Amino acid sequence: MRVKSGYDPVLAVSVAVAQIVLSMGAQYGQTNREQLDPLAFGLLTAGPAALVFRRKYPVISSAVALLVTYVYTWLDYPLGPVYLAPIIVLTTLVLGGRRRAAWVMAAVTWAVFLAYGAVGDGAAPAGIFHDLAITAFILLVMVVAELASIVRERRAQQQRAAEEEMRRQASEERLTMARELHDVLAHNISLIHVQASTALHLIDDNPEQARTALATIKAASKDVLGEMRSVLNVLRDGAPRSPTAGLDRLDELAERSGLDVTLERETPRPLSPQVERAAYRIVQESLTNAARHAPGAQVRVRLGYGSRELAVEVTDTGPTTPAVLAEQGGGNGIPGMRERASALGGTLVAGPSGTGFRVSARLPLPEETT
Repeated sequence: MRVKSGYDPVLAVSVAVAQIVLSMGAQYGQTNREQLDPLAFGLLTAGPAALVFRRKYPVISSAVALLVTYVYTWLDYPLGPVYLAPIIVLTTLVLGGRRRAAWVMAAVTWAVFLAYGAVGDGAAPAGIFHDLAITAFILLVMVVAELASIVRERRAQQQRAAEEEMRRQASEERLTMARELHDVLAHNISLIHVQASTALHLIDDNPEQARTALATIKAASKDVLGEMRSVLNVLRDGAPRSPTAGLDRLDELAERSGLDVTLERETPRPLSPQVERAAYRIVQESLTNAARHAPGAQVRVRLGYGSRELAVEVTDTGPTTPAVLAEQGGGNGIPGMRERASALGGTLVAGPSGTGFRVSARLPLPEETT
């Protein structure tokens, strides 16, 4: 991993070479100015040398580079390339958040160059066009630096927003996984428990029915392993993220529940994955509760495809035999179903209905599915 240091020698050497070479060319077009000598070359090198420390000591290095440029200019050496270092240090100050220092130094530079135009070369004053050109050049440098700083800040804000969105999505995905795991485990483990208790109760008097209960346990254990594997696969790169829980599997879910389930469905139509998964889990949890608390009950599952919502209703007629798991507390089943419905902007009502129990959910359908 490459670590940034507080020094920048490569840039300093590059700028020094550029200033020296270009200034040697500039003197051929500025014959009225002093020829380059060792002092000039020293000044052309000293300004860029300050760039070595522009990250660690930005204000000091900027002051040194500008001071060297003032001296070089007032000694009447060829102008032009020598201003490369000052442009870089002023831009560095702005990008580094030191705007006040940058503008103060820019103002000082403006004043020095105006004074030089008036009296520096010993000839007639340079005039208004020289002053306007200097003003425009310095303002251009500072405005470009400010714009670059604004662009950098916006990019940083966008990156922070993107990172925050990624964290939010990761948190929502963890919550979704927790709900999926709860629903998968609660349904299948409860089903296994109920069927195991049934098998133990009937193994001596009715071995054939006990065999059926054991077959259900085998199927349920295989199913829970498959669904857990599917849910956990989202942690792996490239894993499919489409839900395995769909309403097309309700027949299989009803058969595996060990209850007398009647499915009533209107003509199905495409739903969003979120709505379909929520509806499936609500039915699954309702059947789990019926298996736990109302063994032997007749259960009716009804799906109504409205123009703007999907209606899910699960009712049972109440237990006909003692409930194996009724004494073991309510758990998080009904609150979890309500959370699923609320997350989609829907509602869920659950409570006694006659001798049995009723769960009714209404899930809004996105516009593109209507």
